Amino acid sequence: MSETVARRVVVHGSVQGVFFRDTARRRAQSRGVTGWVRNRADGTVEAQFEGAPQAVAAMVAFAHEGPRGARVEHVEVDAVAPEGNAGFEIR
Repeated sequence: MSETVARRVVVHGSVQGVFFRDTARRRAQSRGVTGWVRNRADGTVEAQFEGAPQAVAAMVAFAHEGPRGARVEHVEVDAVAPEGNAGFEIR
């Protein structure tokens, strides 16, 4: 069984109202990544990605790009303990 890693990201820029959360959910599900994503009141998007190291790295790379229409200015990335999520949800 492969190692599970988790990363918490906070994405700054013009990242709300551009289908960031739905795109993240679809990409995470296709890669077998669990966790969650949500809009924050300050205009950022926060997410936690959990899974195999390469799959989580792909999701962190996505956070730096965002979907079409997003303008990502800065991404904070922190290694965190896995929460043991069963799937990937939009909060």
